[in-house]
Amino acid sequence: MQELSDNRVMDIAAVQSLVNQDMQAVNALIHQRLSSNVALINQLGHYIVNSGGKRLRPMLVLLGTGTFNYQQQDHIALAAVIEFIHTATLLHDDVVDASELRRGQQTANSIWGNEASVLVGDFLYSRAFQMMVEVKNMRVMEIISNATNIIAEGEVLQLLNCHEPDTTEEAYLQVIRSKTAKLFEAASQLGAVLSGQSEEIISAMADYGMHLGTAFQLIDDVLDYSATSEEMGKNVGDDLAEGKPTLPLIYTLRHATPEHQHVVREAILHGGRDDIENVIRAIKSTDAIQYTADCARLEAEKAIAALAVVPSSTYTDALHALATFSVNRSY
Repeated sequence: MQELSDNRVMDIAAVQSLVNQDMQAVNALIHQRLSSNVALINQLGHYIVNSGGKRLRPMLVLLGTGTFNYQQQDHIALAAVIEFIHTATLLHDDVVDASELRRGQQTANSIWGNEASVLVGDFLYSRAFQMMVEVKNMRVMEIISNATNIIAEGEVLQLLNCHEPDTTEEAYLQVIRSKTAKLFEAASQLGAVLSGQSEEIISAMADYGMHLGTAFQLIDDVLDYSATSEEMGKNVGDDLAEGKPTLPLIYTLRHATPEHQHVVREAILHGGRDDIENVIRAIKSTDAIQYTADCARLEAEKAIAALAVVPSSTYTDALHALATFSVNRSY
């Protein structure tokens, strides 16, 4: 897979270092606001929050406020809000998908059960909205509440597409832009909103986040059929097992031989991992992996292009680097 190059020399570790102090404050606030008188909420909530995520979404809030030299403290709370919403979606996703592995360890639902996972997810959503209201910024509330609603719509759209081999590329992109990219979009524009930037700048940051999130999900689709379980932190072919027609499968159904198309169609219809080797063989018989990676690279390039109207700084260099990382990563 050809890598996206960037003339700004900054790797993911340098990006993390740039916002390290603020991220420590975010993590401390997450643990503080996770606190509940209900022991199971504390136990399950801390398990999922501490399970090794990249914290990309809250990082986008911090990079945005750095970009526009925001000098107050509401960004810490909003970065935690974004992470709570993301974590709640993971808890609900794993129940819907009956997943047993995430980030290399057991999912919460496989340990505590579906009921506890759904209810703690609800707790995280409601805690996020409590914190969001405390910021007392109507535009912020509008952005986050709209994003949360669209994410829910994306989840339902994905459910409708499961076990549906005739899902189109356009329908699939609608799912990932709603389900995954929308929270990237919300997180990316919050810094511009908090610091009172123009609508042009706010819109540019929103576009950056939407394209970044889309690129990120498309590379997840690539890795589902080309990385190892250890690299991904989940089982190879998990999406197939759940009957999800992701872009590599959709492309294969358009371009493979009739025999290979039949294998993929049956796998999507019935789910499971029994025929995973033949499905991977069918995918590799086409340019599906390269095509999906190219689509991701185009999205990353659009994300970088959206930053053209944003003042240059170390923080915008970091935003460029995140776009590059999103498509060059192996995990």
